[in-house]
Amino acid sequence: MIRVDKLCKSFGGQPVLRNLSFEVPDGRITALLGANGAGKTSCLRIVCGLLQADSGQVLVGGADPATDPMAVRRQLGVVGDREGLYERLTVREYLTVFAQMQGLSGAVLQEALDAVRDELELDGLWNRRTRGFSQGERMKVSLARALVHRPQHLILDEPTRGLDVLAVRLLRKTLLRLRAAGTTILFSSHVMPEVAELSDRVLVMAAGQIVGAGTPEQLAAETGCHSLEDSFVALAYGQRPVAVQTQGEPA
Repeated sequence: MIRVDKLCKSFGGQPVLRNLSFEVPDGRITALLGANGAGKTSCLRIVCGLLQADSGQVLVGGADPATDPMAVRRQLGVVGDREGLYERLTVREYLTVFAQMQGLSGAVLQEALDAVRDELELDGLWNRRTRGFSQGERMKVSLARALVHRPQHLILDEPTRGLDVLAVRLLRKTLLRLRAAGTTILFSSHVMPEVAELSDRVLVMAAGQIVGAGTPEQLAAETGCHSLEDSFVALAYGQRPVAVQTQGEPA
């Protein structure tokens, strides 16, 4: 489980997170939604231990990234908004480095590399340097890096941005397989159909706080809307959808 409790964070005196609290249950896919500037990325970076909160606490599987970052990193995989590939290394070399950083070696290391190569269909890329990779190829390698040590928790910040249809399908299949295996997944996205299809639970942020939480169906019932997109707009922006009159309907 990932637990966020009363997080506060400001930049230059401007509050970004305001007593933010939520939980991500084990073995479920939870989507974090919000307009640009709502605080999503700051929140995810604090959960990953990449940013320090002003106050509040995060627990990832019971470990606090502020006080025990190594314990968090062992059980957490992260796909961020920047891939951070080492372009002079082949995919195999790149993943080997990150697996070794997680303490894998010998036969265990080789088994982990073989497994992630097969699961993410990396055979054609395996011995290529990552320089010049397409956006979809870069996503696959970043996802492999996040998964090579078999983490219990996975965080993704807008993972489908810039991807083609085949890459999105592969990512979706991988996330559903991981959920079935018990992995806890938290991801942010602006693509509402993707969120509606993948998510067991949706969290809506506005001005650094949670303003809505539940399944897509629960959010629709709460807001009186017919789609997740309309529910999101109502919660995040305070705007109710406007009914569009079609030809032939009475005014």
